[in-house]
Amino acid sequence: MLPVGKVSKCRKRTRRAHHALRPVNLSPCPHCGKPKLPHAACRVCGYVSAKLMLPTGEQEE
Repeated sequence: MLPVGKVSKCRKRTRRAHHALRPVNLSPCPHCGKPKLPHAACRVCGYVSAKLMLPTGEQEE
């Protein structure tokens, strides 16, 4: 087996330049206005689309 060549700091850090965490993209719920993930049901009110609302554990007033 051959010894592994040294990887310089610059080469190592350049390779890892794309490993940073990106912020979560939240959009406001059109029904209640709370932030939610796009293309997902709202955790607060259960709104998905105009035709579909999922039941939540809380009772709505």
